[in-house]
Parts: sequence; C-alpha cells; structure tokens
Amino acid sequence: MRVVEYHANDDVRIVEMPVPEIGPGELLVQVNACGICASDVMEWYMRPRAPLYPGHEPVGVVVAVGAGVTTFQPGQAVFLHHHVPCMLCHYCQHGAFSQCATFRATRLYPGGLAEYVRVPAPNVERDVLALPEGLSFEIAALIEPLACCIRGINRANIRQGDSVLVLGAGSNGVMLAQLARRHGALRVFISDPLPMRRQLALTLGVDAAFDPQAGALQEYVKAANEGRKADVVIVTPSSPAVMQQGLELVERGGTVLFFAPPPPEARVSVTPHTLFFQEITLRTSYSAGPYETRQALDLLRMGAINAEAMITHVLPLEEVSRAFDLVAHPGQALKVVIRFDTL
Repeated sequence: MRVVEYHANDDVRIVEMPVPEIGPGELLVQVNACGICASDVMEWYMRPRAPLYPGHEPVGVVVAVGAGVTTFQPGQAVFLHHHVPCMLCHYCQHGAFSQCATFRATRLYPGGLAEYVRVPAPNVERDVLALPEGLSFEIAALIEPLACCIRGINRANIRQGDSVLVLGAGSNGVMLAQLARRHGALRVFISDPLPMRRQLALTLGVDAAFDPQAGALQEYVKAANEGRKADVVIVTPSSPAVMQQGLELVERGGTVLFFAPPPPEARVSVTPHTLFFQEITLRTSYSAGPYETRQALDLLRMGAINAEAMITHVLPLEEVSRAFDLVAHPGQALKVVIRFDTL
C-alpha cells in the first residue's frame, strides 16, 4: 500500500509499505479521505520525530474485522479517532481525556494518510463511529477537528450574551466562530490577515472580520462592541505574539483560550497583578475525547456547521506534497483534504 512519509514540510514522500495485519478486536480500514491539520505542518513538532507517518483525521470503509469484533462489519463507512482514553483513570474521571496515559499511547497504524490503517482494539471499542448515509467522506473528515473545536468552546466559558473574538480564521477558527454563536454568544468577531478568510467568515455569519495588520485591533473590537473588549478571546495560531495579543484584547472578567501549542521554548508575558484584579481566566484546550467526536458527527449530520464552505481543496494522494504546502502557506486555502479514490 501507499503511505505518506513526512520528513519536512517541503519533503513529503509517498512510500510503499505492507498492508497491516490485524489482531483480535482490531479493524482494517481502507481510507477514503483524510484532512491535513495545521499541526501536521508544525515543523518544531514534526521534524524532530521524522520520518513519521502523519494523518489524524481519517475516514474510510471497513475491509476486515478481527476476532471478537461484532459492532462493525466489512463495507461499513466509519470515522476513526487516532487516540482514545481509558475512561477509568483519574484524568478521564475529570474529563481530561488528553492527559490519560492510554490516550497518549493509542494510535492508528501507520497513520491516517495511508491507503489502509490498522485500528487498535481500544480505538475500535471506544471511538470508531459508523457514518450515516448521505454524509460525504470529505465532510466526515472534519469530525476530528470539529471535535477539538467543541472541546475548546466548552473550555472557553462562553455565557449567553457574551462577545467572542477569534484570532485566526483558518478552518478551526471558522468552526470555533460558528460554535460560539451556537453557545449563546451575542457578538462574534474574527481577525485574520488574509482577505479570503475574512470574507468567508463574514459569509458564515460573524458580525465583523478585522485585519490585524490594518491598525489597532483593540480599537476595532471596542468600536464594534459598545466600547468594550471581548468577553472571550480564542487564540488559534500557535504564535506567542498572537497569544500575547489575545491577553490584551480580553475584557475584565473574561476568558482567554489558547487553542494551538507553541514551541516548548516560547514565552508569553503574563502580569499576575492584572489577571488577579481584572479576574481574567486563562485556559488551554488540547485535542478531544469520545464525547466531542459524537457531538461533532451529529452537528455535521444535521448540517449545523457549514462544512462545505470550509473545504477549499480536495486533492488525490499524488498531490500530497502540494497539499502540505497549501496548509503551510495557506493563501487561498482553508481546509485541505486528501481523497484516496480520486486517482
């Protein structure tokens, strides 16, 4: 089978590997589509582990089931979560699924950007989801990133009537903006330097889209928000400078959510005095668990999230190098999905 092998953003190869063999409780799934995440082109995170086999947003069709599997059968369309928690440990009992040792140890083999993947038994048991008829593979590939956004929104403490500012209008930022409205935000703003992304966000219902390079962003926000900064600021880039900006754009009593990881050596200046007397809450959100994947599937099935507008590129496996370049240097790209049956 063909598998994507990552060495660097500008060195993404297609290599040959044997089709995986499966054991008891496992599945062999033929991948039909897999999205490419911004974290897949985060070189500080990817290159030290290279060569590796990326892809954590796959959907496909079951082709074989291991002994003891009764929930799924060959020919069934499914979503595969790349990590699953044990649901029993201290962290799982507190809803911190991404901190669970099982969550961090489980993974698809070799990776979601492969023609076939082996799904370990814990994943089969806890977070493989049957796809409903009528849901395309491209849209189903958004289940994992949308699940991450759902977890982020739940951690952002949005209250009815809040104003929400999303920094970064990539696919995650646009999904977060849509979810913020569903969670009761009265005003939703977004900021991004790319005109195409700002325009798309406006068509999806944000109240205003700002260009952070055009001047004092804080003044734009206050002018659109009755003289106040945002009650909730969600920072989607992994840039420490944008994270710093997020802390400066939140209103007293508000919440700042960091949604993407910066490099380990990055630093953001925080003044505890300001946090204390302005009662600012600073939170992070990492990945998603089985509850969020199910919610994401429901939202996509109901059409509650405008998924079609976010998928700007669907490319065959042969163009995976171009796909990685589009994600690393977005320009006119938003969500890029690899289809394995468009060859």
